[in-house]
Amino acid sequence: MSEENLRYSREELAEFEEIIQDKLTAARKELAFIKETLSRRNDSGTDNTASSSKVLEDGADTAEKESLNQLASRQMKFIQQLENAQHRIKNGTYGVCIGTGKLIPKERLRAVPHTQHSIEAKMARRD
Repeated sequence: MSEENLRYSREELAEFEEIIQDKLTAARKELAFIKETLSRRNDSGTDNTASSSKVLEDGADTAEKESLNQLASRQMKFIQQLENAQHRIKNGTYGVCIGTGKLIPKERLRAVPHTQHSIEAKMARRD
């Protein structure tokens, strides 16, 4: 990758698109599982004869539901970021750091395919 190279080739973009698609498929499956788990937890059935010993169980159920909701929210955000990366591939801006304007190294894109920042730009943002 030379300094003049401001975009990745079609072949390179195809590799990233495949990585993103694989991650999207897995993320959507995980989100569906989380949602299914939540819907089962919300279906309390017809046994609403709660005794005082069930109060602790209800608290644990509420905490678990909150945790699942947070997981679902994070997963939806991740899916949105991956879909945005697909759009950047299509419009030709994928792999270009929005902080530095330079190409993000392939190794970083393989590890975090939805990123828009090089390590250099990410570290500068933390300061």
